[in-house]
Amino acid sequence: MRNVAKLMGIGLLVLGLAACDGENKDSQAPAGDATASTQSGQVNLLGGKLTFTLPNGMADQSSRLSQPSNNRHVFADSTGQRALIVILGDKAPDSLETLAQGLEAQQRSRDANLQLITNKAIDINGVPLRQLDSIITSGDQKAYSSILLGTLDNQLLTIQITLPADNQQQAQSEAEGIIRSLKLQP
Repeated sequence: MRNVAKLMGIGLLVLGLAACDGENKDSQAPAGDATASTQSGQVNLLGGKLTFTLPNGMADQSSRLSQPSNNRHVFADSTGQRALIVILGDKAPDSLETLAQGLEAQQRSRDANLQLITNKAIDINGVPLRQLDSIITSGDQKAYSSILLGTLDNQLLTIQITLPADNQQQAQSEAEGIIRSLKLQP
């Protein structure tokens, strides 16, 4: 559970850094590691074990991290308000359901107005995942958050999609589009 909290903290830090970045350019160049490749919106990570399609306007921003890492990839638009973060970490001894419940409790402790949309089990190409969707309020801004937790190569895979929630239906539809494009190879 502590690992998930640490990974989510890193994700929030990355979002904050992207939002504070004053540059208005999107780079299609992949991060400094050879495991990530991006071609016309199609992203291939972990030697082809994870692929998905990025929405228009989002690009690989991993090289902007102060400490680039082979196990952390960030894709965002130029404002940092639309972001997708992929983190591969140490496998947790807890079940995916327990991890998702702990993550929900952690979100509730930070946001008393948290709106839980879904906390459900899903399956992508035979890989069981847990999907936690919520609306998070920070200051006066709302964000739609979709977090997927699963195990890939005996490591904890965390995928966090964050989108502005001005139009919840549109944000939910965009997040579901990304999730439907996911391909995992166990």
